[in-house]
Amino acid sequence: MSTTSSTLHMLFGKIASGKSTLATRLSAAPGTVLMAEDVWLDALFADELKSLQDYARCSKKLRHVMGPHVAAVLNAGVSVVLDFPANTVAQRAWMRDILTRTETAHELHVLDASDEVCLARLRARNAAGDHPFAVSEAQFHEFSSYLTAPTRDEGFNLVFHHETGITSA
Repeated sequence: MSTTSSTLHMLFGKIASGKSTLATRLSAAPGTVLMAEDVWLDALFADELKSLQDYARCSKKLRHVMGPHVAAVLNAGVSVVLDFPANTVAQRAWMRDILTRTETAHELHVLDASDEVCLARLRARNAAGDHPFAVSEAQFHEFSSYLTAPTRDEGFNLVFHHETGITSA
């Protein structure tokens, strides 16, 4: 049982699976802030992001700074929707480290959407031009190849969302 009233919300899912849409909905709760990796990466490293390797390097720098900040916000009693991918064991280990610095509750939201649904959303998102990063289908498949679904053994409170329950923004 948490000794604070805050909750850390984390998100697992493919590109365009609805993570940011769900994050926006979750962040509408009172006393909750949204911290979105794409916003920070765009503001700090937009000119440097050309490949998966660039993303990995810049994301690592960002996580190094954001981890203690997220823990401090949670310890102040404010809930955080962390719109950073929890798509690999290493990414979730970083999030687990944040949790070890707090007494907060947590939920790892697992978004289950097919490649077809995600690619349709990705095409629409790219065409709209309102997302900081346009992702090609090849990049979608490259990033997706690294996804490792969370297991109960990792100790997260898992909340499942299936594609029929997710709508695009």
